[in-house]
Amino acid sequence: MLTAIVLSMLALAPIGLLARHWPRPPIGWVLALLPLAAFAGFAARAPLVLDGGVLTESLPWVPEMGLSIRFSLDGLSLLFALLVSGIGTLIFLYTAYYLAGDPGMGRFYVYLAIFMGSMLGVVLADNVLLLFIFWELTSVSSYLLVGYKHDYPEARRGAQMGLLITVGGGLALLVGLVLLSNVAGSFELSEIIAAGEELRASPFYTPALLLVFLGCFTKSAQFPFHIWLPNAMQAPTPASAYLHSATMVKAGVYLLARLQPALSETPLWTYTLTAVGAATMLVGAMIALRKDDIKGLLAYSTVSLLGTMVLLTGIGGHDAPVALVTLILAHALYKGALFMLAGAVDHEAGTRKLSELGGLGREMPRTLVLTSLAALSAAGIPPLFGFVAKEEVLHAATHSKLAPGVATLIVGATVVAAVLGILYAWRLVSGIFFGPAAPRKKAHVHDAPIGMLVAPGVLTLLSVILPLGLLPVVSALLQPAVIAIAGEPEEVSLHLMPSALSLPVVLSLVAIGSGAALTRFVKQISAAPSPLPGWLDGDRIYDAAISGLLDGTTVFTRAVQNGRLRNYIRYSLLALLAVILIPLALFALGSAPMPDLSNVT
Repeated sequence: MLTAIVLSMLALAPIGLLARHWPRPPIGWVLALLPLAAFAGFAARAPLVLDGGVLTESLPWVPEMGLSIRFSLDGLSLLFALLVSGIGTLIFLYTAYYLAGDPGMGRFYVYLAIFMGSMLGVVLADNVLLLFIFWELTSVSSYLLVGYKHDYPEARRGAQMGLLITVGGGLALLVGLVLLSNVAGSFELSEIIAAGEELRASPFYTPALLLVFLGCFTKSAQFPFHIWLPNAMQAPTPASAYLHSATMVKAGVYLLARLQPALSETPLWTYTLTAVGAATMLVGAMIALRKDDIKGLLAYSTVSLLGTMVLLTGIGGHDAPVALVTLILAHALYKGALFMLAGAVDHEAGTRKLSELGGLGREMPRTLVLTSLAALSAAGIPPLFGFVAKEEVLHAATHSKLAPGVATLIVGATVVAAVLGILYAWRLVSGIFFGPAAPRKKAHVHDAPIGMLVAPGVLTLLSVILPLGLLPVVSALLQPAVIAIAGEPEEVSLHLMPSALSLPVVLSLVAIGSGAALTRFVKQISAAPSPLPGWLDGDRIYDAAISGLLDGTTVFTRAVQNGRLRNYIRYSLLALLAVILIPLALFALGSAPMPDLSNVT
């Protein structure tokens, strides 16, 4: 079943081209049956996983090398698979209305289906080489989605930036995974995780871990590789909503969580993830507060939350895995809704800039209600599900395994990030719907069609109703995922309101009170100079690096490809010597054995 879902999602992607010929909104409902069928398939297997079982499927791939196409469904992969297929169904519906007049909508559906199948392959693969193939396929399909409007230079630049950064990190990841596989003696992810003690004792542990970190940090937009994610906002809003809520950017978080039982419990793991996650959390939140573009604000807020997730994989403690999976679910619900609602505002008002909006509350009442509820969840205000997730994050931060001084800094950084989250959520809602109306491109603005509001409405409704009586069900769903991350039995029991006053509760109240008090100064704060140094401009650094690379290759090519045959012979011989001279010298000195070639056919 797992193999059929992943491969059929890729094989059936071309049916999206039907959107060229069918009426636009109805085709969305028809095409949405594809991810809905996948969601139903995973939901049907959920009872097995919730009872502690693991569903595994294997097909021969390269039997001579002991390789197989192997998929596995446990608690962690089930959570991601339900999010990818469930939110994917809503994205398919939303696309039919958002791109109703776009002649390329069929092509967009093809890219979207490939993107979905690739992400499902990442979270279900139990073979690291198979995981790498799907990992890079998410980068390629994301490149196609971001560069969908390829007539625009910004779209081409954003697509290229995302591809270069994530694929470059993916190549590093491949080497790291091969090193881990060689130590464990298997390419199967489950066997690599089972060989945790052997991996941590190996001399290859440090280089392998650093390479895995590089792959995960580039994929999940961690500082300083975060710049590609905001530039990916050149993609149409359905792709942005899907990218941020359930797919590609969470692949790095997924892999870190998956490998945590095997590679954690070392200072390198703990303090690298803690430092990178905390820096990303604060940098993303500070930049989000200053963004005028709605999607830019939401993009940097995603960067901040991804930093929080990486932080939770590093700090240790029994509460961190619970906080991580709760935050993954809460973020998927409210961030998917907010992006789709931002698209609805852009679709109707003709702009995404807060400076060109304002006063739309009366003209877009349905959008106002949905956006306000989703933003309250993002800000961690009770009784929304985002509040439950924020409480778990604060609880994990105050019960970590970090050194006392570092733990105090992390708790303070988490509270500051929570305050900034309230501020940019308020700036988003107030900038669109309240205050004086700015000069507009469209004279008459109204709510988007009901069909465009269905998908964000479902996600917002879940953020509202899950904490109001359904937390036992959510706890049961998340518990197998927590066990997969922790590597040992853990009990999950989420609560809307704590039974007693504790430090996390006090910190939450401080964050909410401080954020509420500072909302009246949000314009002044957002207009104030950034505390980040000017040289820390990621876009400028990226452009300079690309320019330097192109100039360097031009000089190199002119020097090498100069039309002189003797130079070509010289360079070829020097390259050959560079490859063979070191091992040849080591063999001559007796430091390296002659390889055994008897088994080479």
